[in-house]
Amino acid sequence: MINKRLLIKNLLTYTDENSFYDKKQQLSLDNKEGKAKFLKHVCALSNSNPENNSYIVIGVEDQYNKIEGVDFFDDSKIQNLINSYLANPPKVQYENIHFPSLPRYKVVGLVTIQSNNKVTSLKKGIWKYVKGRIFFRRGSNSMSTLGKFELINTNKEIVEAIEKNASSNIELTLDGVFDFFKRHEEYHPTYKVFNEQFVLCWAGQKKVIKDKIFYSRVDIELINEQVRLFYSALDEVKIEFNKQSFIITEYVYLRIKEVFDYYPLEKTIIHFKENGKHDIVTELLFKPPQFDKVVLHHIFNNCNTILQKLKKNVPLSESEQLDVLEMPTNYMICVFNGIPNAYLRLKESKQYLKNLDDKTSYIKYKEAVRVLRKVNF
Repeated sequence: MINKRLLIKNLLTYTDENSFYDKKQQLSLDNKEGKAKFLKHVCALSNSNPENNSYIVIGVEDQYNKIEGVDFFDDSKIQNLINSYLANPPKVQYENIHFPSLPRYKVVGLVTIQSNNKVTSLKKGIWKYVKGRIFFRRGSNSMSTLGKFELINTNKEIVEAIEKNASSNIELTLDGVFDFFKRHEEYHPTYKVFNEQFVLCWAGQKKVIKDKIFYSRVDIELINEQVRLFYSALDEVKIEFNKQSFIITEYVYLRIKEVFDYYPLEKTIIHFKENGKHDIVTELLFKPPQFDKVVLHHIFNNCNTILQKLKKNVPLSESEQLDVLEMPTNYMICVFNGIPNAYLRLKESKQYLKNLDDKTSYIKYKEAVRVLRKVNF
């Protein structure tokens, strides 16, 4: 079992990128250019490491190798992107790794690329990259060809040594548990051991709604691997477990005036196996609620008025200061209900909400974008 935080530290000792690992300050998968560049790096690393894993570390400043972190990213559909655009696609896993030096809401992203020992290429064009293009690495440089390409293994021994040196042990696991409890002491942290191998810790702000127990501000980590499995700053979460599995059901609170409810968003099941491995399966449960269109158009126009004031740096009225706190959620509801340009206005609001002294609206913006990404809007 590999301690992923230690693995990242070992990778970063190689200050320069090379043919078995790359580092990025951030990923941009919400536009074609960002997706194309990510696919290029996955393709290149897969072709350059046919017999071992390769890695992309996200949240590291390139010049000085400084760990800056990124927001928690939980897009379970990233393999679908790989499968859609790449022929002979590798198996790709994105994990969120906690680092003590980072704020609670920041992590380092780790992309693990497991080649299938076949030449990977683009099976359809994207951005400026044409169908059939084969990417590969020579040192830190990504290169490409449209002709034949021969797989050459040059990194197997060094990658195996790096992974071996990142093996988890009892000391690292205990340190991880104590660190988790210290960081979350106000949210009643707890733990459970599965199959006498896996130690899973979780914490959250407990609340009872209609005789059901929910948690907000939830943090769930697989301590052995130092992987953050789930993090939510706002949403309500139901937690269940049995002998073999840990089950997370995430709910979204949506409200328009006096009409509100908790809507199930996604169920995540972590199943622990006897062979020291685990599977994570997600099931989307969300069915967008439909609200009165007349009321929604009024709310949409009000959001747009506030956005224009923020853009022009015009002071908000007392009522608008309250409305801006709900603006991201209201835009999200408008997207669910097919209001034209609602998503564009939401994305446009990002920078202005981020600049507000009260960060509540910006946190809700990030949650809204995360939910919309999950349900493919």
